[in-house]
This record gives sequence, structure tokens and C-alpha cells, in this order.
Amino acid sequence: MIIDDLKVPYYAVIFSTILTDNISGYLETANKIEVLAKEQPGYLGIESARSEVGITVSYWQNLDAIVAWKNNLEHIEARNLGREKWYKKYQLRICKVEREYGFEK
Repeated sequence: MIIDDLKVPYYAVIFSTILTDNISGYLETANKIEVLAKEQPGYLGIESARSEVGITVSYWQNLDAIVAWKNNLEHIEARNLGREKWYKKYQLRICKVEREYGFEK
């Protein structure tokens, strides 16, 4: 699903990943973390796609909300599991969105 009702400015956390061959438990943990993120103050939404490279973009009201999410204990545990088991490589980028536009038929 594409989120198209956010009010600028807001922040986007772009999480790009390449998985290892051992993804046992990955989908369950990813789903649990997405549900948990939705409960966090300042959370605005999420978009995700996966093929050879997975890209997840989460949207937040401000940098404080992103830092609070980063420091959430369950999120830390999942992140550590990802480093140990699931991710061959990942890159995280935090961006301030100041303008946006779209198209829909």
C-alpha cells in the first residue's frame, strides 16, 4: 500500500536490506515489529517491498520519535537478531521530507 496522506514536513527512515539464506523466523519477527512500530508515538506509516533487495520506508513526525523507536527494547532485540541471523547487509537512511507529490489514475 502507498501512503498518500502525510503532511509535510515529516521524516522517512529508509531501511534497505539483503538477507542471508537463513530467514527462519524473519517474517514473524518483521510482522511483530511492524505492529509494535504502529503503536509508537510519532509513527505515521510504513511502505515495504522485497525482491533481491528489501526496502522498507517508515514515516515519523520528528527525529525524537525516530530515536525513541530506535531505543525501544523489543526493536533492539529484533535488530540484534537481524545482525546475527538474517541480514547479509543493511543500510539505514533518515531523511526529512519537505515536499511530495504523486499521481493516481
